[in-house]
Amino acid sequence: MTQSLAQIGELPVLLLMGTLGLVMLFDAVPLLGVLVPGDVAILAAVGMGRPTTGLATFAAVLVGCLAGWSLSFLIGRRYAEQLRHSRIGGWIGETRWVAAEGILRRGGGRMMIVAPFLPVFNALLPLAAGGLRMSYRRFLGCATLGAAAWAGLYLALGTAARSIAGLLPGEPSPLVITMGVGVVLASVVLLGARRRLFAVAS
Repeated sequence: MTQSLAQIGELPVLLLMGTLGLVMLFDAVPLLGVLVPGDVAILAAVGMGRPTTGLATFAAVLVGCLAGWSLSFLIGRRYAEQLRHSRIGGWIGETRWVAAEGILRRGGGRMMIVAPFLPVFNALLPLAAGGLRMSYRRFLGCATLGAAAWAGLYLALGTAARSIAGLLPGEPSPLVITMGVGVVLASVVLLGARRRLFAVAS
């Protein structure tokens, strides 16, 4: 698995952008987002990529996230109630629907800034925002900040990991170091984001 993930970072820049963009788009879709390891793909691309892939990775993540979230937002704007009472809505769960709507009603569009750091909710909040008739302009602005923060975090993480790998004896794999640091950092960020959500939703 490590070898296959490492190959992502070795792709040509344009192909890397396209691949990551598609991964991020699928990661932003409810249900599919649970199956698509978007954060793993980013860490692999940054950890194993060449210096020239940094901005390409950032752009791919940003564009892919915004495309996927915008698609979910527009679907929610038009079909939220139908989806909620469909089989797909049953798979998502009424509890999650209610929680997502409560988060957005109390926190507004700014909750999209922390959405990328939350499993499941990162795909559900755009759908709920569309169903609540949130302004697309406000939604897109906050979603852009969130996607940029998420992409920037992993880009900085990968850069730091490559630097650490160069200082360690034995030429350790930058991918392994990036994954290790990523797990620790993601846990801290996720905990902080969840606390923020609970404070808003309470």
